[in-house]
Amino acid sequence: MPLLRFIPEATNINFIGARYVAFAIDGLLLLAAVVSIAWHGFNLGLDFTGGVQVQAKAPYTISTDQAGQIRDQISTLHFNDQRVQTVSGGVCATPAYSCVMIRVQPKAGQDYNAAAQAIKNKLGPSYQFPSTEVISAAVSAELLHAGILASILAVICIALWVAFRFEWQYGISAAFATGHDVFVTAGLFSLLHLDFNLTSIAALLTLAGYSINDTVVVFDRLRENRRKYKRMPLADLINLSTNQMLTRTILTSVSTALSIIPLYFFVPALEEFTGSILFGILVGTFSSIYVAAALLLYLPKPAGAIEDKPVPAQA
Repeated sequence: MPLLRFIPEATNINFIGARYVAFAIDGLLLLAAVVSIAWHGFNLGLDFTGGVQVQAKAPYTISTDQAGQIRDQISTLHFNDQRVQTVSGGVCATPAYSCVMIRVQPKAGQDYNAAAQAIKNKLGPSYQFPSTEVISAAVSAELLHAGILASILAVICIALWVAFRFEWQYGISAAFATGHDVFVTAGLFSLLHLDFNLTSIAALLTLAGYSINDTVVVFDRLRENRRKYKRMPLADLINLSTNQMLTRTILTSVSTALSIIPLYFFVPALEEFTGSILFGILVGTFSSIYVAAALLLYLPKPAGAIEDKPVPAQA
């Protein structure tokens, strides 16, 4: 007997029968994302606004409290935005975590080089400064456009691959479900005013890959069942396939979340990245179960599909 069996193997849930409730929930999530992005926009990070990055090295390991003290020192310079993070590796490996990466967005009209020098003066001669980088506003705008383009191309490529691997109807459904997951998660950044930077783009692209994996598993089982039950209506095939893969879908989501939760609580530098991934897993699991396959009912039926009303699930 398996050690982990908190989900019944043979579920018989009428997912198609509940699709209107699921679509309503989905619509509210999309509406909230649209309103938040249109009203608040994004809290763009230094990657997308330009700024100064200074690496400061101490002759000792910098503790969390000491990093907080450095943060307080930098805050007295009154920059528009600032980030202070301990780092290791390279010149910072001896001793470990002996560096802090200081990233600030200077005030409008303030010279970036002068801002970097002000940081060095504030920390004093007890620190070395292995590197100083200036990110111009023009470069930041290019990074933002590239990040948006990468997200859009990812969804398009996913749709083309699924259409080639299955049928074009599946490609459209997968594109909507994946794009939906990415957009709703992006809305979370806007709604909570989280820092939106290149790491956020990485989180969205990671989520797109995770989401399509869950969706394709259901699609693959649906294709197998279409070959096996050639006279079964499409709606019933979707119910059957989703029920068959439900345990796998939920266990995959739970195991992935369990591997990320410790990072969320114990690695503050990755809090926004891991938090968005956790939220995206929840949304992606929902769309894989209730949205992706159900959309096939509203597209031209795949070759060989039988149109009929779904058989209600047994109690």
